[in-house]
Amino acid sequence: MHVITFKPLYMERVWGGREIEKIFERELPAAGTPYGEAWEMSDRPAEQSIVNHGPLKGTSLNELWQNSREEIFGSGLEDSPRFPLLIKILDARDKLSIQVHPPAEIASELGGEAKTEMWYIADALPGAQLYVGLKAGITKADFQDAIEKGSVDQAVHSITPQRGDSIFIPSGRLHAIGAGLVIYEIQQNSDTTYRVFDWNRMGLDGVPRDLHVEQSIRCIDFSDVEPGMDEPNGNTLATCPYFHVDRLNLSTGTMLGNPDQERFSIITVVSGELESSDGRTHQEGDMLLLPRASQALRAAADSIVLQTTIPR
Repeated sequence: MHVITFKPLYMERVWGGREIEKIFERELPAAGTPYGEAWEMSDRPAEQSIVNHGPLKGTSLNELWQNSREEIFGSGLEDSPRFPLLIKILDARDKLSIQVHPPAEIASELGGEAKTEMWYIADALPGAQLYVGLKAGITKADFQDAIEKGSVDQAVHSITPQRGDSIFIPSGRLHAIGAGLVIYEIQQNSDTTYRVFDWNRMGLDGVPRDLHVEQSIRCIDFSDVEPGMDEPNGNTLATCPYFHVDRLNLSTGTMLGNPDQERFSIITVVSGELESSDGRTHQEGDMLLLPRASQALRAAADSIVLQTTIPR
């Protein structure tokens, strides 16, 4: 079986821009519209990724998951009704809201879905910042006081990442992406976000966006103080029960297959060029589903890729 690719779904966002067009040489749907997210692999009820090439063209990711799970994805996977991951590219030209995703034990009580994710910095303007965790010495009471005063940004810890850095964002970690960053995001299949602070700005409709202060306070891990960017463990950038992400440096001619022949993987091309067995070439920003027992990809140039798997 050949590699499977999908048509991206582009999401308009107040904080977005047009960098996806420039960096990845893509055509965005509407000229002049700020797009903040490209959903590359999505099995959400209203946002379905559709195969864009080959014999499966026109099939949704959910149809593949429901009807060909063992053949395409492999054995021993959780019997969930939807594909368990959501893979995105984020383009932040302005700051995202300061937010938190609910931990599993709280999510169902709040009517949401748990969400753990990781970020890989694909591009960064000089001085661009991430906001992650709390500043040292900030208590829950201090934080609630900052919400009242509209000064939450003063309570949140900031980091200046570089291209190629990565960070794990477990559910419960307060976070925001700053202006000037393009990020590959690998996450649980969830779309639950609680905004605690939106920089006192208006939404695209000229009205302040909804905040979810009560839910946020219940979800935030107040012991998460001044974290840094992650240090890779060998090739591994992030690992948790939901996903495992390796960064691989491939020299020209290297063949790349699934680490477990009985399971699929997702390949993100960070740099260079890959060739698939159906004769296509894949470049920076392309996301590929490598089915179980798929024919290997070949590095057509020195390349860096992310390879995402689901741990057994």
